[in-house]
Amino acid sequence: MKKETVAVGMSGGVDSSVAAALLLRNGYNVVGLTMAIWDGSIKLEAGIKHSCYGPGEEEEIETVKKICADLDIPHFTVDLKKEYHQEVLDYFKREYLSGRTPNPCVMCNYRMKFGFLIEKAKLSGVEFDRFATGHYVRTVEKDGNFYLRKAFDVSKDQTYFLQGIKKEIIKDLIFPLGEMKKEEVREVAREIGLEVAERPESQDFIAGEYAQIFEDHKFQEGDIIDESGKVIGRHRGIVHYTVGQRKGLGISNPTPLYVLRVDAKNNRIIVTDKKHLFSNKLTASNFNYLLPGTPPPELKAKARIRQKHKESPANISFHSENKITVLFDDPQLSITPGQAVALYDDEILIGGGIID
Repeated sequence: MKKETVAVGMSGGVDSSVAAALLLRNGYNVVGLTMAIWDGSIKLEAGIKHSCYGPGEEEEIETVKKICADLDIPHFTVDLKKEYHQEVLDYFKREYLSGRTPNPCVMCNYRMKFGFLIEKAKLSGVEFDRFATGHYVRTVEKDGNFYLRKAFDVSKDQTYFLQGIKKEIIKDLIFPLGEMKKEEVREVAREIGLEVAERPESQDFIAGEYAQIFEDHKFQEGDIIDESGKVIGRHRGIVHYTVGQRKGLGISNPTPLYVLRVDAKNNRIIVTDKKHLFSNKLTASNFNYLLPGTPPPELKAKARIRQKHKESPANISFHSENKITVLFDDPQLSITPGQAVALYDDEILIGGGIID
């Protein structure tokens, strides 16, 4: 029987490297794939390392090539600079400039890692049957249908970031680390002598240096107002603020103030006290349903409004054009337009959308 070939999305970190090694150990033919996305269009400090987007990419790719050579597997670099700029960077800028707070990691996984990387690798002649990554996620099959399931190590679970992928590809995905804890992954790396065994966690996107993306855009200062419309301060440009933010407002007040809303149209920041940041309802668009068939008009689920946010029971209503309403049993803190909401049935990822 012919062995399956699995392509592994590799970044040079310990997780994707161990994923490739485990697949080899389990008898698969393995090839490594790495995205080339850095185009130098943004002035970032060269010292930002282990960030998924930045000037250190060439060094990262060389690390992956060495790991693949040590594992004795072929490696291919896939040029996705144009796609990344259009699908992640331009999206990120549009959202921030409209007063929203985007999650670039959700978009990158959906459009890049589980989209263009697979498609363009195959178009360039790389042959493989299935695709794998070092994400802490599991898949499960029931009655011929395939689902995304939370990782065994819930503290490392990354299903939230995969809410946008096409459900048709789940059957062809492998997540070798889904049943493991991080320290077990590092132990495997030490056993096989991978030089990245002790490498620190990678930084997402550009290590939080978001303002540098907007260097070509002149931002106007504007008013910071309270809920009554009273001007109580000045802001230095709306891209520096997000819902729930407390630090950096530069306002002296008897009680701490937080950003309630970013009003891009009028170039204003609206602030409030913490108790007014709670809400029990959100609407979301571009909802991606990962279960078989079409979504029912209503269902009960648990919803997560950020990766590190605790899920909360809610009633979900599905509308036309992939829109949903989420009504929480208990009010949630700082529901933020532009962020993603993920829905769960116990450990199974139902899907997700972008908060309006």
